[in-house]
Amino acid sequence: ADDSPASSHSPKTGSGDDSLDGLSNHVPNHVPRCPLTPSLSPRKRTTSQSKTEPPLLRTSKRTIYTAGRPPWYNVTGTTFKEAFVIGLCGGSASGKTTVANKIIEALDVPWVVLLSMDSFYKVLNKEEQELAAKNEYNFDHPDAFDFELLVNILRKLKKGKSIKVPVYDFTTHSRRKEWKTVYGANVVIFEGILAFANKELLKLLDMKVFVDTDSDIRLIRRLKRDISQRGRDISGIIKQYNKFVKPAFEQYIEPTVQVADIVVPRGGENFVALDLIVQHVHSQLEKREITVRSALASAHQGQPLPKTLSVMESTPQVRGMHTIIRNRETNRDEFIFYSKRLMRLLIEHALSFLPLKSVSVETPQGSIYEGKRLCGNRITGVSILRAGETMEQALMAVCKDIRLGKILIQTNHDTGEPELHYLRLPKDISEDYVILMDSTVSTGAAALMAVRVLLDHDVAEDKIFLLSLLMAEMGVHSVAYAFPKVRIITTAVDKEVNDQFHIIPGIGNFGDRYFGTDAPSDWCESDEGMEF
Repeated sequence: ADDSPASSHSPKTGSGDDSLDGLSNHVPNHVPRCPLTPSLSPRKRTTSQSKTEPPLLRTSKRTIYTAGRPPWYNVTGTTFKEAFVIGLCGGSASGKTTVANKIIEALDVPWVVLLSMDSFYKVLNKEEQELAAKNEYNFDHPDAFDFELLVNILRKLKKGKSIKVPVYDFTTHSRRKEWKTVYGANVVIFEGILAFANKELLKLLDMKVFVDTDSDIRLIRRLKRDISQRGRDISGIIKQYNKFVKPAFEQYIEPTVQVADIVVPRGGENFVALDLIVQHVHSQLEKREITVRSALASAHQGQPLPKTLSVMESTPQVRGMHTIIRNRETNRDEFIFYSKRLMRLLIEHALSFLPLKSVSVETPQGSIYEGKRLCGNRITGVSILRAGETMEQALMAVCKDIRLGKILIQTNHDTGEPELHYLRLPKDISEDYVILMDSTVSTGAAALMAVRVLLDHDVAEDKIFLLSLLMAEMGVHSVAYAFPKVRIITTAVDKEVNDQFHIIPGIGNFGDRYFGTDAPSDWCESDEGMEF
């Protein structure tokens, strides 16, 4: 979760205030898979390396994934497709990170997470800190790692949840205050010297790879790394190696080769082995593909509208505004003006569904007034880009100092499925009531994905309010069937959706009409075939 309002001008992405800093560029999924190449920069780090590796397009104001994350849930909204977890084990400086990066490079799969076991060293007390400073602390023993935290985090990440990963500082032998937020993994590559040393950990690994490198080569690499990157002297490194590293490898690491599915001799230079790994992962991912949109379009026909739906009363004023914004001859200025008026009414209507508690206040005249106040901490607004962003101004006008988040969902041209491309949510959103905004909802596929994202960030389902100016019955049913506790609030519901998933009679492409643009064909937002 992010610690600041998620404006479209922020250069950061992800579900954390620091969650995706330092992301490296990656090849979009429409580009043919890259062959494995021997070129790779050497490992340089002073902190633990756990990060996400999605393909990115950076502009001066925004960072957008050029390849989106396809649905990871079914029409019931339940997580159906767990992340595929590859475990990489091997001795210290065996080349595990190099192998991991080359697998990522060759996979060409968006939303890959690299999780390092180095992030999960235990916090050292003062006595242990002093031992570490003298190279007397055994960092290669299983007791040096927080396996309970590691298993818990990897299990959540595999299930699609947003998680926070500690950042370990090797220079101070302590965890940094800021933890890394990671979310949205299709593939998780978990690497560490004791990656196979825990039974609960092994259960989470879909593929186990042991990187086997000659011990002399590993010692040379360790000398170079610890001298140049961690500021240690040669005698201390060799002392630590002979006293801790070598015995730990022989006792705890080398025997775990027996549980490996694949052994990779020579590490990152073994292109044949790496290519076999990549082929296997691709075949497993293909088996897990899900189609959501077509299933939504054929479901719930003829069902009564759910009780969680609230449609604003169609007063003459509301009817008049709908007449103006639905009219194809309405100019852009009038369309914006009356849309904003309708949005303001919708927001005010939606706030009446928030839980309130009774309070007594004293008036300036000294009398007691029995009133109401919001139950709970905060309200957060989250817009589904692009058209949902138009509702933010009305929300901010009604709710003072409200925090904002953004989610971008686009259509995949080849599959027709919605894909998650951009995500920025305020910090600790799980404690808030969330008003999720989109201008129109047709089949409900984009809204379904956005709600799933919020649930993955531990927002309570009954604290989510989906607001839209116009919805189709199909979209209402889709959201209500998957998430029966989500409150659905709109100004009008149209009965039909045509073969192109346009709402009938509809309102047109809301984003185009509001912004005065011709929308790219992959924007998932309006009833004119762009928003599901």
